[in-house]
Amino acid sequence: MIEGWGLEGDAHGGDWDRQVSILPLEAIDKVPEDKIEEILNGGYTENFTIKGVPPEQMTVGTALKLGQAEIKISHIGKEEYKEAGRPYIVSREGRFGRVVKGGKVKVGDEVRILP
Repeated sequence: MIEGWGLEGDAHGGDWDRQVSILPLEAIDKVPEDKIEEILNGGYTENFTIKGVPPEQMTVGTALKLGQAEIKISHIGKEEYKEAGRPYIVSREGRFGRVVKGGKVKVGDEVRILP
């Protein structure tokens, strides 16, 4: 990840507040059963699917450590989907953030909340 940008080569990278998207795996429990496979196969198009950090602890302003990188949560969900009544709970539960410290992130890296 690149500080102040997001993932190298990602279409959502840039100088804005939604540089990366995160789906807490715990949010899948709220997805209708007939939509789970679609979500798990990239239907949300998140950059990272994480587990072990309860979604309710990932509020706006929370700093997360993912591998060597750090992300600050800037948004929860997408307002346009909340208003339109989009049925996918991930549109309400997904987290978005800015990369405040760049670094490598790989599958299996620890994810934790920073003080």
